[in-house]
Amino acid sequence: MELTAKQRAALVSICDTFAPGDGDGVPPASRLGAADVMAALALHNPRAAEVRQFRQLLSAWDSPIVRLVPGGGARRFSRQPQERRERMLLALAESGVTQKRALFQALKGAATLAYYLTPGPTGHSPVWDAIGYPGPLGTRADAPEPPLTPIRPSGATVLDCDVVVVGSGAGGGTAAAVLAAAGLDVIVVEKGEYYDDRDFDGGELSGLSRLYAPGPAVTAEGQLSLLQGQCVGGGTVVNYATSFRTPPGVREEWGDPFTTDEYDRSLDAVWTRLGVNLRHNRISSRDALMERGLEKLGWHVDAMPRNVEGCDTGIDCGRCGLGCRLGAKQSTAKTWLVDAQEAGARLLVGVDVRTVTIAAGRATGVTGTAAGGHPVTVRARAVVAAAGSVQTPALLRRSGLTNPNIGRHLRLHPATGVWGVFPEEVRPWEGGMQTRYSTEHADLDGRGYGVIYETAATNPAIAVSFMSWTGARAHLSRMRSLPHLSGVGIITRDRDSGQVRVGRDGEPVVHYRLSPYDAAHMRAGIEGGARIVEAAGAASVFSGHQRGLTWERGKGSIDDFIQHATALGTAPGEIAMAALHIMGAARMGASRATSAANPDGATWEVPNLVVADASTFPTSSGVNPMISIQAIAHMNAARLVTRL
Repeated sequence: MELTAKQRAALVSICDTFAPGDGDGVPPASRLGAADVMAALALHNPRAAEVRQFRQLLSAWDSPIVRLVPGGGARRFSRQPQERRERMLLALAESGVTQKRALFQALKGAATLAYYLTPGPTGHSPVWDAIGYPGPLGTRADAPEPPLTPIRPSGATVLDCDVVVVGSGAGGGTAAAVLAAAGLDVIVVEKGEYYDDRDFDGGELSGLSRLYAPGPAVTAEGQLSLLQGQCVGGGTVVNYATSFRTPPGVREEWGDPFTTDEYDRSLDAVWTRLGVNLRHNRISSRDALMERGLEKLGWHVDAMPRNVEGCDTGIDCGRCGLGCRLGAKQSTAKTWLVDAQEAGARLLVGVDVRTVTIAAGRATGVTGTAAGGHPVTVRARAVVAAAGSVQTPALLRRSGLTNPNIGRHLRLHPATGVWGVFPEEVRPWEGGMQTRYSTEHADLDGRGYGVIYETAATNPAIAVSFMSWTGARAHLSRMRSLPHLSGVGIITRDRDSGQVRVGRDGEPVVHYRLSPYDAAHMRAGIEGGARIVEAAGAASVFSGHQRGLTWERGKGSIDDFIQHATALGTAPGEIAMAALHIMGAARMGASRATSAANPDGATWEVPNLVVADASTFPTSSGVNPMISIQAIAHMNAARLVTRL
């Protein structure tokens, strides 16, 4: 589905307002083709209703009758001068109406993201040169052959097996290996495609468009953006290799079976198979700055355990969120899925599973659609749902399960950042993805809820995702400081929850608003992040607040900046936030009154339908969840083996 000429013209005018270039070598968004990239990403949304809304917005945007944007007078938006168009957009950003602020954030995020990740007609954007960014690394000519041999159904397909696993990420990949190792005939079904070392070029456009889910990209209220891997290996292919065991306090909170020796053994098995180590955490320039600030404050800092082998902790590692060209990251595509394949498991790719088939109260397999529109049916003795905390509850609902806890208790680890511009060159897109962390404020309430501090390799698209926009010239000026930019990420362990609902089209809709309780912890984290960055020696400090201030060294106290930031809101459209870890929504528990699955991970309604991904979490983990997901999948799969 393409945009009409009118819709495309409106989109071009929006993109060129956010990114008009500078008239001196930095081109406008339209000349780069950024509007086409933005359109392609938006039209790839799996929800047809949201695509229609996007198209309707563009159709009405430039109408002199339908006044979507205030402050423009009688003239169309596209016919206004740049300054007036900016004021019109900022009127949305500063509106007292939540929906208007959310609309601004959606347009700002999509337009600036497209501008900075678009290579342009030559394949190397002049914008990258202007901001001091080298661009993609390119593919490796010496990359090895991929270890997996997936099946891509090219026609109507019917297969039989013992267990069908839906999803190949941290949960599905691990479960498949355990089941196959026990001699069971296993089929893994993955919606995404298979990419390996030779496919990764370190480019943000190729990485985001191929390896991440196209939607839902934001919570329904517009407060948090959502990041989910969608490829063979799922989130383990694009995460930052950060490896934490489930914290003891969290295990106590979760209760049985997470406090058992059995769960300990699963944690140990995962730790060993992924090769988690401290040998590949040579400190990056970003982490060195965070460590310097933490040590000056006398706060906790420690080395980060990582599941990598042969990582350069340098130029390649900084692009690892876009796929590891070195094959160093021990994703499920390098570990558990290889084990499963060697034990006889089959892997289907490009297949969207829509329902679990159920007869006489038991799962009998799954049905879905291949990329070419062909029907796919897999008949099985048991089903493992491991499609992630957004898609798994949607799958259960589409399959007719009615437990009211399916979709509830969603946790998101709301995250934001505080940035510093430093006198020295940082080159934040290089170095280990995450090599240091701090739990100084991980327990702000005496009950284990608070924030942790981490950094992340900062390529342009990551930077703009957590920045405000107060005008095109100011934004470009800030992006020109990218080589000297470094930030501290604030990851909040949320106590309160949201919900995944299913629309009439069968697609999931994520509802979540940061509660006042969790917002207070985030504000405390923003204060802590500001103090860390200031103590590290930043020349200036700013946050992701749309109405935030920039603190400059020698011009007032950092306390003034903190006081202003604390007074600002965290409501939708007021600060840039993302959900980096999506958990819960089909949680395990001791009672069907409070959980969607029993202590074995089996759904209460269908005993041979087992959940094995982050949706099983009773509450949020408080740390990067990969190890916990795999340990739960390992344990639940082992229990399923016993029952089968």
